Amino acid sequence: MEAVFTGTSIKKKNERMKEEKIMLNIMCVCGLGVGSSFACQMAVEDVLRKLGVKAKLEHCDISSVSGSNADLFIAGKNFATQFDKFSLSQPQVFLNRMVDKNEIKEKLEPVLKEMGELK
Repeated sequence: MEAVFTGTSIKKKNERMKEEKIMLNIMCVCGLGVGSSFACQMAVEDVLRKLGVKAKLEHCDISSVSGSNADLFIAGKNFATQFDKFSLSQPQVFLNRMVDKNEIKEKLEPVLKEMGELK
């Protein structure tokens, strides 16, 4: 017997697929993966909440970046040259001040729009 999809069942399937969408994974990075990356993570969480973007955030040290499955990396500007060594395809945001919510929002919004996570 063949499966028959009505307009309603296709709509429900699409809604279910949207609900099951894998959440955006953002990695905040610093030298040791303990202090500033964790503080940055908390600031980014606040910015994302205000933007209405749901994401899973984690923090790590710079040496763990190459093995990460993050969709987006956020780090201090001083780590930009080290990221070049990893040849990553994921977007990277580099901050002058890791906990400046205004800077985070200013630099994160265009990236999230480009990724389709923000309208």
